[in-house]
Amino acid sequence: MTAPIGGVGPGRFQGGDSGGIPLGPERTGGRSFAETMADALSDVSQTQDEARSTIEAFVRGDREVTIHELMAASEEASLSLELLVEMRNKLTEAYRSIMNMQT
Repeated sequence: MTAPIGGVGPGRFQGGDSGGIPLGPERTGGRSFAETMADALSDVSQTQDEARSTIEAFVRGDREVTIHELMAASEEASLSLELLVEMRNKLTEAYRSIMNMQT
């Protein structure tokens, strides 16, 4: 019998028909992928909401907002959305690569 590769052992993966899919966070000691992605999406949404409120405050003149704060908030929201889209694209590409390997 060969030794496990890279710390992959029988205690870390489900047996049976799982195909070597890692168990949830309770067995691996980390967070699940779905939780991580949900948090990232929530962070991007919050960043966009903050940028929107900064823009609205600037336009209304409700509070003193400098053009520098406005541009920084807008750029941060834009970059966070771009990062999330690129993550989605890479994940889709990885999924397609895995599916092509199986055929």
